[in-house]
Amino acid sequence: MTDATLIDIHQQLLTLLTRENARFRVMEHEPVGKCEAVSELRGTALGQGAKALVCKVKGNGVNQHVLAILAADQQADLAKIATHIGGLRASLASPAEVDALTGCVFGAIPPFSFHSALKLVADPLLFERFDDIAFNAGQLDKSIILNAQDYLRIAQPELVAFRRVTPES
Repeated sequence: MTDATLIDIHQQLLTLLTRENARFRVMEHEPVGKCEAVSELRGTALGQGAKALVCKVKGNGVNQHVLAILAADQQADLAKIATHIGGLRASLASPAEVDALTGCVFGAIPPFSFHSALKLVADPLLFERFDDIAFNAGQLDKSIILNAQDYLRIAQPELVAFRRVTPES
């Protein structure tokens, strides 16, 4: 058992956000892991969703796991993450690695790192368009709607522009 799974992640989030006087609310809904479907259930815009990707960066002597957070209406450019960390390549972590590092299943990973081996980075666009962000809170049937500035203050992610940029965006 890893340090991420020693206690319930949902409860750990609630404790952290309450202790830090964050402005947030919890929503219960059908268990959904897809960004589009859960944003509809929450009544939030797709771009408010904090999509969490567990990545593995390797090369140049680097072997680092990264929890990369971006707006749910965007796609990640993993090469930008690799370059930022100093590695040569990045890939998505395996389900076993995700479980070991987050204690969550795909789709339920919150935008907080509770594991010492999981570096937290976030694309700044997520915080530029909306006052609140939304995310599944360690479980597929529970979401948290959190003030974006409170998230930045509490989680203190490294801000890295890693979204895929296309000519029309």
